[in-house]
Amino acid sequence: METIDAIKSIEIGTLLEKWVIPYGTKIILAIIIFMVGKYLARVVSRLVGRAILVSTKDEMLQSFVTSIAYFLFLLVIIIASLSQLGINTSSLVALIGAAGLAVGLALQNSLQNFAAGVMILIFKPFNKGDFIEAGNISGTVTQMGLIVLELRTADNKTILVPNSSVFNNSITNYSSNETRRIDFIFDISYEADIEKAKIVIHQILENDPRVLADPQPLVVVGALAASSVQLFVRPWVQTTNYWAVHFDITEKVKIEFDKVGISIPYNKLDLNLPNNPVIKIERNTKKST
Repeated sequence: METIDAIKSIEIGTLLEKWVIPYGTKIILAIIIFMVGKYLARVVSRLVGRAILVSTKDEMLQSFVTSIAYFLFLLVIIIASLSQLGINTSSLVALIGAAGLAVGLALQNSLQNFAAGVMILIFKPFNKGDFIEAGNISGTVTQMGLIVLELRTADNKTILVPNSSVFNNSITNYSSNETRRIDFIFDISYEADIEKAKIVIHQILENDPRVLADPQPLVVVGALAASSVQLFVRPWVQTTNYWAVHFDITEKVKIEFDKVGISIPYNKLDLNLPNNPVIKIERNTKKST
């Protein structure tokens, strides 16, 4: 029994010495390298992002670079962890390269979106917080990602637009300039006094402090339509006041036109009925026999 116990103790000792301790140590070190490295990757990527923000004042570029830096650092950490386990990382790098090529061919659209995101950051047609129209979608830019652009619509919906759809189509930036022109068309009847209507509109614009005096608002007869005279009104406002002024001026013009008796034409439908509008419809019925 003593001999058997001695043999077992030797086998256990050998197992611990040759397998458990060496490989257990490697596994523990690999886990420590991965966990610590992951934390450092997050910290370093954030520091890189902050440096980009300080130097460029561009929050979209900061988000874009932070994401790329984090994934690159994480890839290096994974390779270092596997190397600690004794895995041949040179062949692994080659395998990752081959897999990357295969994935790249399979994800051509994603790569196009990535390239489009880089081009957007280079040319900077808009910034975070701008209200834009891109890819037939309008909204406020909230975040620029590696693949998609995040927009918040006026009714507070979040829409993710592929970067390629944004870059490959026309982009309208409504926030890039400090001032904007509002284009109104007010219809009045042919019997209405045109000069009186123009005076009323000028007074409304002058009494609104949000309407800029320079450039001077334009109030002219723009067209003689089939059933109305069209007045083109072109005031300038601060971009942030665009919709508020648009709605207020529209309402005030209707109220003031009613006060001075200027009619706004609208479509009418006249029905001419005969003296006896009741039309009898007779139906022939047959009895089945």
